[in-house]
Amino acid sequence: MDFPNAFIGRKTRPSRQEVLAKLGASAASWNELTAWLVNHGIACKEWNSISPKYGWALRPSVKARTILYMAPCEGCFRVSFVLGDRAVAAAQSSDLPRTLREEIANARRYAEGTGVRLTISKAEDLEPIRKLIEIKLQN
Repeated sequence: MDFPNAFIGRKTRPSRQEVLAKLGASAASWNELTAWLVNHGIACKEWNSISPKYGWALRPSVKARTILYMAPCEGCFRVSFVLGDRAVAAAQSSDLPRTLREEIANARRYAEGTGVRLTISKAEDLEPIRKLIEIKLQN
């Protein structure tokens, strides 16, 4: 199921309080993931919206390299990755859950890489995401 961005139609960046309110129970997972990213040297300051019709997303990055996109939704959030060929190969040969490896194998390929979108609603969803971030950082 695809959950729409919580800030579709909005022209200005949402405040931290607005983001947490939309996330609801998944706010703890959002905070846990952003804290983990910062502890691993990944800046979590830049918000981006390509158009009000798509909403807003946090762009954790290392220097100019975007590592993932985090889009708040109602009661959950989406993480999106663009993985290069080496990262895809590393993910496929890793101990990531089979369902996530299948998701990557079936994901659409773009000129920039393979696009993967995953929904996070609870803390148990975070461990594979952290592993995938580490794979992307290494590749």
